[in-house]
Formats: sequence, structure tokens, C-alpha cells
Amino acid sequence: MDGNKNSAGSSVDQLTGVGAKAEEIAPSLPRLNLLRQLPTAEALQLIPETLARKYRAIPLIVDGDNLQVAMADAYDVLAIQALSARSKKRIEPMPASLTDVLEAIDFNYRAVGEIVKQIPIPATAAETVLEKVTVDVGEDAPVVRALNLIIDEAIKARSSDIHIEPEPDRLRIRYRIDGTLHDVLSLPPSIHLPLLSRIKILGGMNIADYHHPQDGQISLNVKEKEIDIRVATAYTVNGEMASLRLLDKSWGILSLSQLGFLPKSQEKYEQMLLAPFGMILVCGPTGAGKTTTLYASVNSLDRVGRHIITIEDPVEYRFRGINQIQVNPKAGLTFASGLRSIVRLDPDIILVGEIRDTDTARIAIQAALTGHLVLSSVHATDSAGALFRLIDLGIEPFLVCSAVIGIVAQRMVRRVCPYCAHLTQISLIEQTAYHKEMGEEGKEFLCGAGCKACVFTGYLGRTGIFEILRISDEIRQLTVSGATASQVKAQAIKEGTITIARDGMLKAKAGITTPYEVLRNAYSID
Repeated sequence: MDGNKNSAGSSVDQLTGVGAKAEEIAPSLPRLNLLRQLPTAEALQLIPETLARKYRAIPLIVDGDNLQVAMADAYDVLAIQALSARSKKRIEPMPASLTDVLEAIDFNYRAVGEIVKQIPIPATAAETVLEKVTVDVGEDAPVVRALNLIIDEAIKARSSDIHIEPEPDRLRIRYRIDGTLHDVLSLPPSIHLPLLSRIKILGGMNIADYHHPQDGQISLNVKEKEIDIRVATAYTVNGEMASLRLLDKSWGILSLSQLGFLPKSQEKYEQMLLAPFGMILVCGPTGAGKTTTLYASVNSLDRVGRHIITIEDPVEYRFRGINQIQVNPKAGLTFASGLRSIVRLDPDIILVGEIRDTDTARIAIQAALTGHLVLSSVHATDSAGALFRLIDLGIEPFLVCSAVIGIVAQRMVRRVCPYCAHLTQISLIEQTAYHKEMGEEGKEFLCGAGCKACVFTGYLGRTGIFEILRISDEIRQLTVSGATASQVKAQAIKEGTITIARDGMLKAKAGITTPYEVLRNAYSID
């Protein structure tokens, strides 16, 4: 018995290259930074992705008969033995964090080439004629596997959207990563109709209607992640295009401190949320992160002692302890009609996804004036513009000024990748913009050179830049007396409001983003 035990221990030692007492040698094995170390193609071919995910390990380098493998648990003997058996190599385990290992697996096991292999190429162009297209919806059908791989790769790349766009000579696939679109794949035109048909089947849409815009919803479970996908289609001169918005429920809801507020700005906004009644507006263009801010705001409020109801289109995240209503125009449930019913349900706090029309604006204003705290979003370029947007919708200025507590205008900017950031001299235009906002010279800023962590873009993730306007007596008086938006904004700045552009430049100075990103997203703000 003892002999067998010693023999087993000896074989483990030979495989791992470490002694029996792992805890004694643990300090001698420093953790790898996998975002800086690129695995070789030869190493990746030895260990398939399924095995890498099973054992939370990724191969790095082949050195003769040895294979270096980064592992979340460098002392998992069974994993080492399985990897050794598969690769026919002696495994050299290297400790790494679980998060880094999983991110490295996502990045390095790319399946773009595999997607192309799944595409059936027709013998003649006639086979792509609409009337003759048949869709094989079995799980092993090539088009099914191709769509699954496209979605899988988008999730790996941290994409928020997938664009499927037909062109005369190809089907263009683009991913939106950190707010910017990237070309990732060109497929033969023959796959266009089968791929769109498969998407429509999953989204519960009309597969026979190619000429009218449609909307659908898909729920998938991808690598133990629950993913909701909002689908929209529209007909173009080259055929039907589709946009898939990915919503990863595992990301959860951000807190206010994670949105990117400067400390004083966050304190100012949190004070606004303490108000017992009134209206708080979040404004900005599409994709500015308005819904994220509203969700973070609701998540910070008391859900036990106060009754919170939301009406949204669509309901993207579900909150425990909050009643959420989904807009359904086909059933006669619009923002306006839903808001009328909500007011009769004894709410303390109401979240209205968006104020789009006069009826919704008027009911929301009345709710704010009758003892409810109303949070909503509106499309406007800056905080002062949001006030006048309500006036443009037909709300009397004195009602707007009486109901609105404050306004948050925002944009999203990309964050500098921390793994490849280095000081770089910026362009003259960026220097001029920085000087205009900050009143000081600035020539060198942290910028990303591009690495595998940021998909060679120089940016990793996004953060918000904000402009917070608290409605003061002076601003109320200006608005009621017929002042312009620029006059209201000038008064707000005089009272200490930090503009979006200045907030962005402060973040560029701190190395969070770059002046280029601020110019790209906030240049229209005076």
C-alpha cells in the first residue's frame, strides 16, 4: 500500500515538477499576467477549448517535451494528468487568477475560421432565390452552428451589438465593442437568407415577411451565461439587415459609484435622489448610458419602505422588490396609459423609461407635483436643453420649473487600457480642446498602444462623463421669464455645474480616458 502511494506521489512530481508539499513552494510560483502573455498557436492546438474550460487552464508555450499551462489551480493533479494525456507533453503548471484564465480562453480560442467552415456554398446562384430557400433548423444544421458561433464570438469580444448587413458581394458582420463598430467577418451572400430566417425563428418573428421592420427577443444560455438578445430587422436596397443587442444578465446592475461620477458630482446627484417628490431627468443621445444610470439610481433607493414601480420599453433587468411594467402598444399599454394606471397604485417612486410625447410628459409632471419621485430619460444634448425639451413638448415653463429637481446629461467614453497604457503626445486639435476646457497646457496623456486585452484598440471598457444641473431659484426664474438654453446653461456654470466636456477632460487628465474620446463624444457641448 505504501509503495503504491509513493509511486503515485512520484508520478505526480514528474508531471508537475513540484514536490509533494505544494503549500511550501507556492510562494516561489508568481502569478502570471495573462493579458500580457500571448499563447503560441502551437500550444493552443494541443489543448482544445472544451478541455481548457473544464480545467480552467490555458496552454502558453511548447518547449520541447514540456508544455507551460496557466491554471487557476496549479496544484490540481487530476487536471494536470488530463492535460498531459491529451497533449502528450510534460505539463509545467503556472498559477494565474481564475478571471485572467477565463478571459484568456475567451480571447485566444477564436472561432471566426470555424464560422466560415459552417457556411454551405450553393452550386448556382439560383439556389439563393427567396422562393427556393429552405431552412434546416436542426441543432446540427450548418446555419445554426454558424449563428451560434457568431453570437459566441461576440460575447467573447465583449460586444454589445451584432450587425448583420447585406452588401452586393458579401454579408458583412460587425461587432460593437465599447461603443465602436468593428468589421469582424465577411460571409458569402448565399448565407444571408438562411441566417436571417434562423434569427427570426429564434426571435418569434414572421419568417415569410422580408419587407417590413420586425422586432423580436431571443434568450440563450451561452457558456453558463444567461443572454437576452433584442432583435430588430429592416429591409434595405441590398436585402434585409438585422441588429442584435446583447444583454448579459451575469453582468448585473452597476452601482452609482461604478458609473464614473466625480466624487462631488456623485454627492450632488445622491442628494437629488433623497428628495421625497419631484422629477429627475437623465438626458443624452441613444447609447449614452441613460438606462444604466436610471437602473443604478433605482438600485440605490429604499425598496423596503418605499413602493417603486417602473414602466419600461423593454424591461432589460429585473429587480427584486420592484414592480416593473413592460410597454405593449399592441395591447394598448403605452408609456402614457401605463403611467396613468401607475399613479393609482400608490407608488412612492416611479421610473418612466423615456418621455417621448406630450401625454407622457404631462402625466409625469403631474405625478411629480403630487408627491411622487419620478425618474425618467429624455433625448437632449445637454442639461439645459432637457428643460426646453419638455417645454417643446407643450408643458408650461412654470410647471417644468416646479416639478424638475435636477437633470443629468451624460455620454459614454472608452477607458484607456491599463495593460498597454503609456504617455503619448496628443494632436494639436486635442491640445487646443484641452486648453479651452481646463485653462492649462496639456501635451502628453496616457493612451493605449493596443494589446490582446483590449482587442488591439487601446481601450478597455467604458465610463460615463456627466453634467449635473440642480434647478435653483435663479434658473427657475430665468426659465419662466423666457430665457434661452444658453443663458440657463451660463447660469448653471456660474453656480458650479461642471460641463460634460470639462468632466471628460478631468478624466483625461487623470488617465481614465483620452482627449480624443472626449472630443469624439462631447465636442458639440459648448
